[in-house]
Amino acid sequence: MSTPLNALCVARHRFLSDHLGRYFSRIGLLTQCVVGLDEALAAVRGKRPDVVLCDYDLLAAIPADRWEHDAAFARIPVMAVSLTRRPEEMHLLDVHGIGGFLYLPTLDPQAALRLLEMTRRASEYSPARDLHRQAAAPLGG
Repeated sequence: MSTPLNALCVARHRFLSDHLGRYFSRIGLLTQCVVGLDEALAAVRGKRPDVVLCDYDLLAAIPADRWEHDAAFARIPVMAVSLTRRPEEMHLLDVHGIGGFLYLPTLDPQAALRLLEMTRRASEYSPARDLHRQAAAPLGG
């Protein structure tokens, strides 16, 4: 049995963040709940989660470059979670760098857990990131 996923639950307000935390803790994740991007960035620097579960509307409303260019945050898979928008209503152009979308009202808990576990395994090895590191390394060093 693998260790539980550490998930950072981020939303526009405390009520929603806590709701996401309760939902995902019931299916076996260890959750930490924060409000807004500034708290999320601080939390990621404190303890690196395996995945970030972020309110879709928050993702769509903030400039993506704030976390895409943050050294700690950019390496963590981000999943957009929505209580109001169905997957067919989410537009890929709204947000960048998102690993997937979860529609909470119809989400199957076991399927979600399997998906999030795959996300963790995929983030442990990133060919693009590893190639970037190799290209940045000095020759002969």
